[in-house]
Amino acid sequence: MVRRVAWVAITLFPLIVLGTIWKLRRDPTRPNVILPTNMAISPAYKAQSENVVFANGATMQDPVPGTLSRAAHPFHYAKTPEDCKRAGVKLRNPFPHSPEVLKEGQRLSETFCLPCHGATGNGDGPIIPRFPNPPSFHTAQSKSLKDGEIFHIVTLGRGKMASYASQLSWEERWKVIHYLRELQKQ
Repeated sequence: MVRRVAWVAITLFPLIVLGTIWKLRRDPTRPNVILPTNMAISPAYKAQSENVVFANGATMQDPVPGTLSRAAHPFHYAKTPEDCKRAGVKLRNPFPHSPEVLKEGQRLSETFCLPCHGATGNGDGPIIPRFPNPPSFHTAQSKSLKDGEIFHIVTLGRGKMASYASQLSWEERWKVIHYLRELQKQ
């Protein structure tokens, strides 16, 4: 009798275990069981609302010092002549000289540079009677500027020229420089 009970237990135990595993298997078409915790469904705070979680009581936090957004590029230069020269040595135009880049550079130049520097780059744009003439792109001094120096000037401004960093993206500034170099060849 004991042997018969042992045989039944040995036979039924694996069947019970396999049956339980089969019954508890995950159905991929249905969501998992979610326990009611704040980790699964956390309360959302509005961006400008108060927040008891942070020490300063604000939901929106300042970024960590030194962080850049995804599209940003580091630019560690001040608005000084020394840093302009340093930018000329360190910065290189990352875009190849191609018809597509020149076409985009021309479009951007006609939008942002033409009002002051003119269509040919001579510093004779349509707003010049009201403002002093900007430098021509065809002078020896302008031609001697390295691409990095021009990038520095467009990014931070120089003299009466304001910064164009908020109007032209990092990539667009380099494309404009390619087009300016083409103007200088003509």
